[in-house]
Amino acid sequence: MQRKGLVLVYTGDGKGKTTAAIGLALRALGHDQRVLVVQFMKGQPTGEIEAFRRFLPQADVMQCGRDVFVDASNPEEIDIRLAQDAFERVRQATSRGDYDLVVLDELNVAVDYGLIRESDVIAMIEARQPHVSLVLTGRGASQKIQDAADLVSEVKEIKHHWRQGIQAQAGIEL
Repeated sequence: MQRKGLVLVYTGDGKGKTTAAIGLALRALGHDQRVLVVQFMKGQPTGEIEAFRRFLPQADVMQCGRDVFVDASNPEEIDIRLAQDAFERVRQATSRGDYDLVVLDELNVAVDYGLIRESDVIAMIEARQPHVSLVLTGRGASQKIQDAADLVSEVKEIKHHWRQGIQAQAGIEL
């Protein structure tokens, strides 16, 4: 049976979008699939990237951001360049079919902040090889991106420990 690549979007204001995407990457690796994980707008060390590098070196991982928050209303030129350079590498890899699963973590936010054009994301989705599955995470997925997806899950915040003053913790958020 021919594998059909899917487009999955995890969006919403709740916690767990990246975690769900990383779970799919682990599942794909368990089936000997080729996996690429790209984190947009993240330059700080994260547990998932360190775990991939140490324990799952067969997965390719890439962070393309700085260790600072991006100003949504006025992103710096370096943030735009880092995001667009990484997106171009992803676009090329998906058009060649280099991977079976590509996780684009925080891509929805990068689009929302104007770092990457929505039209470029739609074009990449349409131009990918038929076997390539894409996972797009991040708040604020546009309606056009949702329309292009095969699955859209919204993660809704009900309660979050951050609102109680508990900072991000290694193994939970980092």
